[in-house]
Amino acid sequence: MMKRIESAQNSLVKHWKKLGNTRKERDKFSEFMVEGFHLVEEALKKKDLVKALIVREGTDIPQEWDVDDVVFYDVSAAVAKELAETEHTQGVFAHCTQPEFTEEAQEWTSLLLIDAVQDPGNIGTMIRTASAAGIDAVVLGKGSADAFNPKTVRSAQGSHFQIPVVKGDLEEWVGHLNERNIPIYGTALQDAIPVHEVEAQEQFALIVGNEGSGVAPELLQATAQNLMVPLYGSAESLNVSVATGILLYSLVSKK
Repeated sequence: MMKRIESAQNSLVKHWKKLGNTRKERDKFSEFMVEGFHLVEEALKKKDLVKALIVREGTDIPQEWDVDDVVFYDVSAAVAKELAETEHTQGVFAHCTQPEFTEEAQEWTSLLLIDAVQDPGNIGTMIRTASAAGIDAVVLGKGSADAFNPKTVRSAQGSHFQIPVVKGDLEEWVGHLNERNIPIYGTALQDAIPVHEVEAQEQFALIVGNEGSGVAPELLQATAQNLMVPLYGSAESLNVSVATGILLYSLVSKK
């Protein structure tokens, strides 16, 4: 089913643009946008999440894409430019529904909890890394960048469609995980041991925090052990997403 849109003043185009620009719009409708061939292809693999496929006039999509049951919009170059978040857009977009995972939460046994990390690029990289490491889910606590910010989505490179990403109160999550006897590891510079001193785990939760202030003290007090990544050179610290990758791959049980 193909529809044509030529004007950037079209109400649907305005909605798509707001989804890209504002967290308020994304939260209100539980929707988000993806841009580019790779991300759209990943989105289409979860067909129930794609509300519409949007393609700039004159742009060919791969023949192997299964779009028979997807609403298809052919848009003018002006509309595509209006929607683009990248400087050199490929002219392909998908309007998606944010996935929900409430029923699966009690089955998750390996989790990444993110406390007030504000940079969307770091959030996206951590989501991608967690997916690559085989983690069950990512929980974004208060103060963290929006999981569906366009920069987050680009940095995650399609991992939003591979791993559950949810918002939550981290204190509540820590309480639930402790009740389930899942060991929780915090990240800190004080009262912490080097990560290589901890054995890989079948079940665990890792809490990482803001690069400036770290993980909130009340969360660190509820952990089984706090960890650090040793610095052997002259750098004072690691980027939080890099540190997260080292920590996750140290903790994940090698199957």
